[in-house]
Amino acid sequence: MIKCIAIDDETLALQLLEHNISQVPYLELINSFHNPLKAMAFIESARPDLIFIDIEMPGLTGLDFIKSLPYQPMVILVTAYEKFALDGFALNVIDYLVKPVELARFFQACNKARTLFELKNRAEEAKEQHLFVNSDHSLVKIEFDDISWIESLKEYVRIHLRSTSRPVVSRMTMKSFEDLLPAASFLRIHKSYLVSKKAISAVKKNSVFLGTLELPVSDTYREAIQLFIGKNP
Repeated sequence: MIKCIAIDDETLALQLLEHNISQVPYLELINSFHNPLKAMAFIESARPDLIFIDIEMPGLTGLDFIKSLPYQPMVILVTAYEKFALDGFALNVIDYLVKPVELARFFQACNKARTLFELKNRAEEAKEQHLFVNSDHSLVKIEFDDISWIESLKEYVRIHLRSTSRPVVSRMTMKSFEDLLPAASFLRIHKSYLVSKKAISAVKKNSVFLGTLELPVSDTYREAIQLFIGKNP
C-alpha cells in the first residue's frame, strides 16, 4: 500500500480528494489537512509515500510547502490553476491535476505514482543490507538486521546491536544515520531514539518496549507509532 495524505484548504475540495483516494485500491489515506502548516509535523513523523496538495492556500503555498519538506516524498498537485504547472514539474512532482479532476485522470496520476513507488522499492531491496561506520579509528560493518536501536549523543550515535552487548559509537548525527537506513525497517520514536521495527515487542501510550527495555515516545512521533500499530495489530 502507498501511504498518502491530502492537503487542501477548501472543505469540499478536500472531501472530493479523499473520496477519489478511497477509490484507488493501492492507496492508504493516513491523514488529511486543511492547513499545510499543521501537516508539517505529521509528515516528519509519519513519512508518507505520497502527498496530494493544492497550490493556492493561505499561509503557505503548495510549491513552498514542497520546497520545505524534510525529505522527498512523491507529490501530486491538485489545483484550479494551470499557470503553475511548469513550476510544479521543476520540483519533480509526479503529476499536475487541474480541478475539477475526472476520476479517470486521477487514476492515471496515481498509476504514475505506483510505478515509481514499485521502482523505488525494488531499488531499495537491491541495496546492500549493511553499512560501514567510523568507530574507534576503524570502519565497522553494521548489518541492518543486527540493529536493535540507536540513540543520539549530540554529535555521535550509539548503535545497539542484537549480536553483542557492546554498542558501536560513531561520530555522526542521528539524521545523517537515519538517512542511511531502509526507512521501511526503522521507526523514529523520539529526537534521541530510532528503533528497529522488528525489535519492538510492546507499545504503551508514551513508550515502546524492545524486550525488557523501555524507551520513551515523544509527542512529535506518536502518530508514527499509531500508524505502526495499525499495520501490526
